[in-house]
Amino acid sequence: MSTIKIGALCWNQYADWPSLLQAGIRADEAGYDSLWTWDHLYPIVGDSTGPNYEGWLTITAWAQATKRVTVGLMVGANGFRAPTLTAKMATTLDHISGGRAVLGIGSAWFDTEHNAFGLEFGESPAERLRWLREALPVIRGMLDGEAASAAGNHYHMAEVRNDPPPVHKLPLLVGGGGEQVTLRLVARYADACNVGAAAGIDAVRRKEAALRRHCDEVVRDETEIERTLNTGPIIIRSTREEAADVLRRSYAGNGGALTWSGKTPEEQPLGSPDDIAEWMRPFVELGYHHIVVGFPSPYDEETMVRLIEEVRPRLESVAATAV
Repeated sequence: MSTIKIGALCWNQYADWPSLLQAGIRADEAGYDSLWTWDHLYPIVGDSTGPNYEGWLTITAWAQATKRVTVGLMVGANGFRAPTLTAKMATTLDHISGGRAVLGIGSAWFDTEHNAFGLEFGESPAERLRWLREALPVIRGMLDGEAASAAGNHYHMAEVRNDPPPVHKLPLLVGGGGEQVTLRLVARYADACNVGAAAGIDAVRRKEAALRRHCDEVVRDETEIERTLNTGPIIIRSTREEAADVLRRSYAGNGGALTWSGKTPEEQPLGSPDDIAEWMRPFVELGYHHIVVGFPSPYDEETMVRLIEEVRPRLESVAATAV
């Protein structure tokens, strides 16, 4: 059994539906462990006025079209839906997929789409985190088969049932690396966390220390929480120059973007399988063994295949020797 999981986050912006559907099928057939898309209504990379598919319907279609890969949102926007509805939708997806759903959720951040669609955005990130803090115990309870009630400042529900329950213990993943609040919520409620690699290994080490501290404070075994890492887009080719050219053309087709992290293509993890594995090494050594790679349209097939066939074995060697 592999010690390293690889996930594909296929962007649901600036794509046509047959290509996006096929990207999910390709990930499943190539041996990816997880398959994700964004919970956004407008593009978030490049020009926001371009085309974008809705996330829940995308992953539901993938669930029907795939056989083994887990499916989820990276991550769901808490403010888009009541937590009770979110738990119910994830549970239904779990049945549709035969027990392969993951419920990913975060506090949300993109004001443009909230304002355009008439969705409540709150006055500040702190307020949205307070909403998430109210939502998570409700979601956790419903996923665990409990009748959930709440009378908070933002959410109100009474003895809500989740029937039928999930097929299995449906994992709850909380996205975000906020060291004071978000990671404390992870420690209290989540089965998995997700942080971004763009800030660098030192920042991820700091977040890891914060998560462990919060686990100690809430008396939670930190090994119960799966660490997942978002890398942003990666392109594999024989040379970094060739890979950068492929990525640059992909960004040009995604609303004229630079990159998700604001870096130039040359600053992204690009190049040969050895280059990519070396870039990922410190994160794997830190214990981040589930690596989620971004795939913008047109969903580079060569990279998708080589990550599984060539990069993952290299990372498994790293994990086997890490202390």
